[in-house]
Amino acid sequence: MKVILLSKVPGLGEIDAVKEVADGYAQNFLFPRHLAVQASPKAIADLEAHKKKLAKEDGRDLQEQQNLAAKLDGISLDFKERANESGLLYSAVTSAKVSEALLKLGSNVDKKQISLPQIKKVGEYKGKIKFRHGLEAEISLTVYAG
Repeated sequence: MKVILLSKVPGLGEIDAVKEVADGYAQNFLFPRHLAVQASPKAIADLEAHKKKLAKEDGRDLQEQQNLAAKLDGISLDFKERANESGLLYSAVTSAKVSEALLKLGSNVDKKQISLPQIKKVGEYKGKIKFRHGLEAEISLTVYAG
């Protein structure tokens, strides 16, 4: 019997895969647990339409991510932080602070996407922003005592 997998089944396949399985396996294991549906011509046509829609959305998402990465690549951010006489900051500049600064510039970037060295002193630093599809943007950070 041909089935379309609705979720990942170890040893059988990934989501949306069309597989040939024994009738008893499908009826006694896959169907009751809602892991698969029978692969009728209509179900296969729906699956193909769904895959086309996902590919189109993925292309659109890639374009948006490329535009955002190009916009943020090379951007320079300045932070005025409290520091002692030797330039040691009272509170470190974190990815959350960088995320807030980017939000003020109109770019919504999650703090988990930002990779920074430890910033506990006044100075200049480099950071990276990681986007979906393997895209990255490098940013410059300048920390002043204030």
